Amino acid sequence: MNPNPRRHALKTLMTGAAALGATVPALASGQPMRWGTSHEGQRKADLGDGTYRNPILAGDHPDPTILKDGNDYYMTFSSFFSYPGIILWHSTDLVNWVPVGPALHQPLGTIWALDLCKHQGRYFIYIPANPDNQGWRIYVIHAEHIAGPWSAPIDTGIRDCIDPGHIVGEDGKRYLFVNGIRKIRLSDDGLRAEGALEAAYQPWRYPADWVVENFAPEGPKLLRRGDWFYLITAVGGTAGPATGHMVIAARARSIHGPWQHCPHNPLVRSSSAAEPWWSRGHATLVEGPAGDWWMVYHGYENGYRTLGRQTLLEPIEWTADGWFRALGGDLSRPLPKPRAASKAMAAAGMAGFALSDDFSRNRFGVQWSFHDPAPDEMQRVQYLPQALRLRARGQTPADSTPLTCGVGDRSYEAEISLELEGAAEAGLLLFYNHKAFVGVGFTPELIKTYEYAEEQGWMRQPASARKVRIRVSNLEHVVTFHYSYDDGQSWQLHGLRMEVSGLHHNVFGGFISLKLGIYCAGAGSVRLSDFRYRALPAPAA
Repeated sequence: MNPNPRRHALKTLMTGAAALGATVPALASGQPMRWGTSHEGQRKADLGDGTYRNPILAGDHPDPTILKDGNDYYMTFSSFFSYPGIILWHSTDLVNWVPVGPALHQPLGTIWALDLCKHQGRYFIYIPANPDNQGWRIYVIHAEHIAGPWSAPIDTGIRDCIDPGHIVGEDGKRYLFVNGIRKIRLSDDGLRAEGALEAAYQPWRYPADWVVENFAPEGPKLLRRGDWFYLITAVGGTAGPATGHMVIAARARSIHGPWQHCPHNPLVRSSSAAEPWWSRGHATLVEGPAGDWWMVYHGYENGYRTLGRQTLLEPIEWTADGWFRALGGDLSRPLPKPRAASKAMAAAGMAGFALSDDFSRNRFGVQWSFHDPAPDEMQRVQYLPQALRLRARGQTPADSTPLTCGVGDRSYEAEISLELEGAAEAGLLLFYNHKAFVGVGFTPELIKTYEYAEEQGWMRQPASARKVRIRVSNLEHVVTFHYSYDDGQSWQLHGLRMEVSGLHHNVFGGFISLKLGIYCAGAGSVRLSDFRYRALPAPAA
């Protein structure tokens, strides 16, 4: 009998895949990697045959924090400037995820890596935020039920720290570990700091000649298993070189140490830019539905930094000496799904949600969000029958606070109808931030073109209509716009194609992703209707 059936299954699957020529980032035969499909052809991890291919959540889902709650799993991510924010997701098999909804309904400025936990029947989310650009603070929100209502943010009093990780020590007291790696004791109710911030662990150091961004010990996540506390940490920097970010571990019998370095460090690291996933790190361990164990973390997709850091799932095994080892390799091939506790869990599920929107219900927070919103941003929005009115702000896309929608596909197409009201200018963008976007805008008199985050005046064209339908396609970074004045019965090709592969963090900072954006500037408003989205297949090799 094989002593480790999961490892044997992984080896068998990978050997079979290799025999078929499955290498990365494309198959040796020249065929591209394949995923399952969900709503509108969006890619999903579940392949429907008992295997999955990463990512488990495509698109901008960085710094995952995951909670096992009975037979259910909940996960959330850094929401940065999105508002409403902190979208909770639910799964029963760790592979197929659907959104529950936002937990935060007021702006806190930019929000980085969170920690979701449950203590004595109550749910908590610890939130590093910088609401006034006066320095980082850690807030907490709490709820009796995972779907809410969640409390208003409470300032814990912890300053100049990010990346909280909650744990209950052997003394029964609650602690937060933070970047550094440091720790601070919490009050019994978990709502404020008690005691001083102190050094907790000096992380393992990689060889000096490794190509990384910087040391940056961050993202501490903790687990108590048996007599040991396990501390999972990220080092190497979250972006920069593809070989930077990595996962390391330590353990101690007391939350106060001393901590032993894992002999298998680094547990996960991209060793070359030829791998399908870059800058892999910021991990949490979680037990699967039938007792197997997994690691959830993020990474950039080879050639698609524009999609942001995506959520990855990798199997692990516990070793005889009480440590653990990652089993997924470079994640280039399908992997067996977590063993299911029931046949219902084993079935392939529908993941994610449709992005097409007739604006008949409020989807803010789950799908739509404003980039870097002001406290009064939602006052710009009015729902109408089968439409949404967006009031103008600013004079161009660069100061308009656009409405954004995240995507997770390498290639896609989206279209929407715009009806201008008053002296408004409105249009459709691919938007990273106010310094990095492309798009096409319309006034009652003009068609405007934006590239390199500024209007290309030489592309101005006359127009004489208040209602237009506009379509954008992004085919592996090559962007094409069309527009129609007869509600999509006939289309005109816009005269400028754009290439957007460089609109990402390593160029413009911010740790975010390139999103679909809708802006309204000038005076007046725009009436939005019939937003449609579909994923596009990869072009023929």
